[in-house]
Amino acid sequence: MSEVSIRPALITKVIPNTIAAEVGFEVGDRIVSINGQHPRDLIDYQFFCADEVLELEVIDTAGKTHEIEIEKDYDEDLGLEFETALFDGLIQCNNRCPFCFIDQQPPGKRQSLYYKDDDYRLSFLYGSYLTLTNLTKKEWDRIEQMRLSPLYVSVHATEAEIRSRLLKNTRAGQILDQLRWFQKRRLQIHAQVVVCPGINDGDHLERTLLDLASFYKGEVPAVASVAVVPVGLTRFRPEADELTPVTPEKAAEVINQVTSLQNKFRKSFGTTFAWIADEWFLIAGLELPPTSHYEDYPQLGNGVGSIRRFLQEFQETAKAKLPSQVSPPRRFTWVVGNAVEKAFQPLVQQLNQVEGLEVNLAALNSDYWGRDITVTGLLTGQDLLQKLQGKDLGDAILLPSVMLKHDEAKFLDDMTVAELANQLEIRIFPISGIEELINSCIEHST
Repeated sequence: MSEVSIRPALITKVIPNTIAAEVGFEVGDRIVSINGQHPRDLIDYQFFCADEVLELEVIDTAGKTHEIEIEKDYDEDLGLEFETALFDGLIQCNNRCPFCFIDQQPPGKRQSLYYKDDDYRLSFLYGSYLTLTNLTKKEWDRIEQMRLSPLYVSVHATEAEIRSRLLKNTRAGQILDQLRWFQKRRLQIHAQVVVCPGINDGDHLERTLLDLASFYKGEVPAVASVAVVPVGLTRFRPEADELTPVTPEKAAEVINQVTSLQNKFRKSFGTTFAWIADEWFLIAGLELPPTSHYEDYPQLGNGVGSIRRFLQEFQETAKAKLPSQVSPPRRFTWVVGNAVEKAFQPLVQQLNQVEGLEVNLAALNSDYWGRDITVTGLLTGQDLLQKLQGKDLGDAILLPSVMLKHDEAKFLDDMTVAELANQLEIRIFPISGIEELINSCIEHST
């Protein structure tokens, strides 16, 4: 990508008591170059800033250009945060996967919901998944030269014909050659397989997991782990997409199939290697594996063990923070997706053992997306309004912030928390973790 297309990096935060604060950087300043080089992204920025002497070209908020020299310790952070991690734009997806959630949304919402990223840099920085189908030689060379590892790759199938069918991209069939490329260079990936019944399940799924397991060897296994995830379908998905929902029977079948392979992998590798996402157990109505099953949670971002870890951390935090009573008495409604209703009931019972505290679980599915969507993070403002309006919700709603835009109190359907609170005529407390959940229960006066 040419330097012409690289935008100066817009500073959105200057961390106090850092080099940047001492130098006098301000929010709204833009970094053009570092030691004469134009950073394409946060990876370049961090790499260039590792030097002990930096010469920065900066445009201030008034549009004036400055040359700034900084001397610092090697690898010492300047203390800046930016509007985006990508200064040269997002690398877009070139696949047409029928199960892509971006294509299963209604039109007319905020533009960011329709961005189809397939960017290796976001994969390296934040663990987002990519398919490897759109990389140029220049980008492959950069991954090798900068040792950008691990990356997170949506494999779905290792058979060329099946993967090309799923991604609607002839380049998708190169996946095994690409994995050999990582293996030769001692670079790693974490893989995911989204199971679509009738397409890449059954014998195809077994073939995929065994193929991926063949790359688990040496000091740096090219494939470090695999997550097996059920396809999620909304009512907005394209017609004639050849996809079918995952039934409880199919979920139980996949669990049995992968569990059998897990036993083989543990004997061969000393690790489970291939992980079953929590959602399979919820769909099948089966108990989640114990905490000891999940090792160091290598696929937590894919929903593997996230519920079990939440339950464990809740017990630890509750033991340390929950009082025997609160005053004045207060009642809350805790909203979650109904997939976790059974798993969270013991937590509600524990909260309600506190004298003066009453928490009621509102476990909802999504009419907005389609009733098969039952995960907490996809509930919308319209879902909550439709299902909670007119009900006695107590003094406030406890709202998991996973439902909201990361930098704004807004749901996926663009309704804001303030709008929902106004229509339900109740206070809403967004909560972003167990500690905030418990603090909201015991600290807020009514």
